[in-house]
Amino acid sequence: MESIDLMVLRSARDWLAAGERVLLATVARTWGSSPRPVGSMMVLREDGRVVGSVSGGCIEDDLIHRYTRVYGGAGIAPGLPQVVRYGVSADEAHRFGLPCGGTLELILEFNPCQQLLEQLLARLDAGELARRTLDLSRGEVRLEPSASPDQFSFDGRYMISTLGPGYRMLLIGAGALAEYVATMAQFNGFKVSVCDPRPEYMGACNVAGVEQLVGMPDDVVRAFRPDVRTCILALSHDPKLDDLALLEALHSPAFYIGAIGSRRNSQQRRERLIEHFGETQASLKRLHGPIGIYIGSKTPAEIAVSVMAEILAVKNNVALPGEVSVTHAKRAKERQLLAG
Repeated sequence: MESIDLMVLRSARDWLAAGERVLLATVARTWGSSPRPVGSMMVLREDGRVVGSVSGGCIEDDLIHRYTRVYGGAGIAPGLPQVVRYGVSADEAHRFGLPCGGTLELILEFNPCQQLLEQLLARLDAGELARRTLDLSRGEVRLEPSASPDQFSFDGRYMISTLGPGYRMLLIGAGALAEYVATMAQFNGFKVSVCDPRPEYMGACNVAGVEQLVGMPDDVVRAFRPDVRTCILALSHDPKLDDLALLEALHSPAFYIGAIGSRRNSQQRRERLIEHFGETQASLKRLHGPIGIYIGSKTPAEIAVSVMAEILAVKNNVALPGEVSVTHAKRAKERQLLAG
């Protein structure tokens, strides 16, 4: 399952190509609590069909009533982009289902250029980052290559959004845990690949949509060319496979690098990487292990939930409190048992 942004852009492109009228809405600014972050997009077709989201649903309903003919609205006519704001008053916030004190500002583009959407999607499908700049005063869009995923910005005239290929996940080691993690990752918009040179494991991997990569894990990591939207997990429990792959990952821009294992195994892994491969405590700060947050999980499915929660927190720049780490929580539990 690809990211919601790509689904919105593809839907807009396809509907325009079919001769439909569409409205592309983007969350430009928020004040107070907001259901969706800035940069979130949705596309509305004139018959009321919607892909994507800019709120919990009520604002989408209002846009459908205003800009489609389903409920006698004005329809989607050509014109310059507009800025609309929801939730300024307490009554509006209540009406549109916004959290208390929440205000949402949207940029509405009426029938965006199909050719430019084609160009944008071609760049994204090629694995490139692209900067899309909309000049609201002229209704003009400019596409440029981007070296980094810059933050979304809007200064009242120019809306600048950096769009890129979807987030990717590389799993080293097939098996039950890898299958659960892969399934959850795909639901969260990650493109998932798995590598395991052991044929008995790889042959049993059958999660739909998961790419199987052949080769030794360190070579696969290198060829994978991890970027800032890549996470790499070592799940094989075999140091001969995990260690070399982790070494390659640690010297890449991947936003998350982790390895399965107990606290003892994780400590032994760190010692091996320092003693035999020249790593340091500083260089290993990016290595998560034991991976996941502590939820008392025992089964592969529950461990996958724990792992995915930590990955999403890192992806979303959320600093997790130490109390939820597996190491901290298990030590605290052991102290309680000793004191008890």
